[in-house]
Amino acid sequence: MMNLNQLRVFYEAGRAGSFTGAASKLFITQPAVTAQMKAFEDQCGLTLFKKKGRKLYLTEEGTTLYGCVRKIFDYEREVENAIEEMRDLKRGILRLGTSKAYARYFMPFLISSFREAYPHIKVYLDEGSSLDIIRSLLDLKNEVAVIAKVEDEPNVAFLPFKRNRLLLIVAPAHSLAKKKSVSVEDLANDNMIMKEAGSGTRNRVNRLFSEKGLVPNVLMETSNTEFIKQLVQRGDGISFLLEEAVAAEIREKRLATVPVAGENAFLDVSIAYLKNQRLSHPARAFVEMLKKMATKEPGGQGAGKVMAASSPIGTI
Repeated sequence: MMNLNQLRVFYEAGRAGSFTGAASKLFITQPAVTAQMKAFEDQCGLTLFKKKGRKLYLTEEGTTLYGCVRKIFDYEREVENAIEEMRDLKRGILRLGTSKAYARYFMPFLISSFREAYPHIKVYLDEGSSLDIIRSLLDLKNEVAVIAKVEDEPNVAFLPFKRNRLLLIVAPAHSLAKKKSVSVEDLANDNMIMKEAGSGTRNRVNRLFSEKGLVPNVLMETSNTEFIKQLVQRGDGISFLLEEAVAAEIREKRLATVPVAGENAFLDVSIAYLKNQRLSHPARAFVEMLKKMATKEPGGQGAGKVMAASSPIGTI
């Protein structure tokens, strides 16, 4: 079997043109170099060096072998450089998962902030329902997720990040739009256009009804927020969506919102990752950035305020 230490001694001796130079480079004695080279030549059955005075010269066989060995140590330097760059976040990949709504309204700011700090890290963003993204963590497709916690998963850590408000939205001409507030009971018989099963919004709205012993009258379910808004504007039903997702339409009076009496329909967003897996350097840096955002203000609302300050939508 090839001895890597002997190859290294041969490489340094060939590069330095002397056993003394190789010894100095490798921090070993000159006799140790001589002994290693004799053993290496014996093993190969080749003469690798010629000597003229104090200077060593590679033989033809030595020159051929040196060309091969040099590639090994060139690759070694390349590996060392890659390790250093990845450790210093000058190279790497961050695989993130989030819901479709968050991908549109929150993640651009978060990713831009991360890229400002770490411009050499490539970011891959995966979208799906909160439940889909939790499964993507378990399947090792993503390392970190920004999602609503829709179910307990013992292998996933959930760190509170920010709180989003859900708004009841109706068409401006809808009878509910004239009311100062409505109860959950008032909504039970209306056509509800729901986010897809497995989403944080769907989970929260279902809970809002179930707490009153009611079941929403679901006309349609979809993962497409824009489609939901269009249907509600047409008067085909009512819905609950994140405040950020409907702020422009409400401001422009294309949609109306009505408070639900006695209810604070909030959706808690979490940073999620596997408990038993060590995060990569990019993933760890991203999580640390989010944790700092979440703790800038009392009550963990720092993330919302930081993002609101950079967004035309406004605060939640």
